[in-house]
Amino acid sequence: MRKLSQRLEQIVEALPLKNGIRVLEIGCGPGAMAREIAQRIGNGHILAIDRSSKAIQQASSGSQAEMATGSLSFRQVAIEDFTFKNNEQPFDIAVAVRVGALDGRHPEIEEQALQKIALALTINGRLFIDGGAPLKEISLHKFR
Repeated sequence: MRKLSQRLEQIVEALPLKNGIRVLEIGCGPGAMAREIAQRIGNGHILAIDRSSKAIQQASSGSQAEMATGSLSFRQVAIEDFTFKNNEQPFDIAVAVRVGALDGRHPEIEEQALQKIALALTINGRLFIDGGAPLKEISLHKFR
């Protein structure tokens, strides 16, 4: 079993995870954090997305056990293009670590990304990104 880096462990610990919660991870890379979150949310669900097909391929191949339980799924999509599929329910929280669309590197898509995230979350859903101690919450008030 692969261990999370100390940084990702701190991020997961800081998230308000509980049994039954629905989580959207944006920019999941090889899926290490998604697997850890899946272990902590009981009968909840995490959808982990990434714009890279290679990342999704790696994440899926390393996450067969979690995917088999139904607690984790992956999708190749950029957050600015995200839409619900097959009667998906909204998410309670979204988390993004080192995601260019949300860290100021690509302001032209940041607004689009935040709009999509606001639509993907429940009315009280919360967005967390790295850069705090270890996370900071981004207000989606203007997008609701």
